[in-house]
Amino acid sequence: MNDPSPAEGDISGIGVDPVAFAVFYRRHVEAVGRFVARRVDDPHLAADLTADVFLAVIESAAGYRADRGSQIGWLYGVARNVIGDERRRAAQRLRVTGRLAGRRDLGPDDIARIEERIDAESAARRTHRALSELPEDTRTLVELVAVDGLTVADAATALGISPVAARVRLHRARRVVRAVLARPATTLA
Repeated sequence: MNDPSPAEGDISGIGVDPVAFAVFYRRHVEAVGRFVARRVDDPHLAADLTADVFLAVIESAAGYRADRGSQIGWLYGVARNVIGDERRRAAQRLRVTGRLAGRRDLGPDDIARIEERIDAESAARRTHRALSELPEDTRTLVELVAVDGLTVADAATALGISPVAARVRLHRARRVVRAVLARPATTLA
């Protein structure tokens, strides 16, 4: 066989060769999935966009040139374009929906008030992100104690664990949250 496989650099044929596409897909689907997941917070949208990336790959594979960069670099470029297209479509849908609902566009004063509100809530967002790094059962315990105002013993009872186990989990949770909050703000964005 004289044709190079996708592993060897030439992927221009994956748009017409199902076997070559399958090999390329299996090799890169996880990386593309992670790339998309870092940019989208809805799991359904992330799955759809990952599929859209590979549809775009099929359509544009003939234009791939190895001398312009690696396969993964090209693939991430395709993914970036697919995500950008979706964001533009979502923004357009939002504008249309807003107009249909009789809402007005935001003016500069509205934007300034929203930016102030976002800035004022930055500590709460950081805390929420720090809490999201906790296991679900530990996060629930923290919420029962810190938000709902239960005692540690009452929260332990609600969760079906011993008060000692609850105190240990809370101690570990505080350590995790403090460590996350100690990180520079840019690592949490």
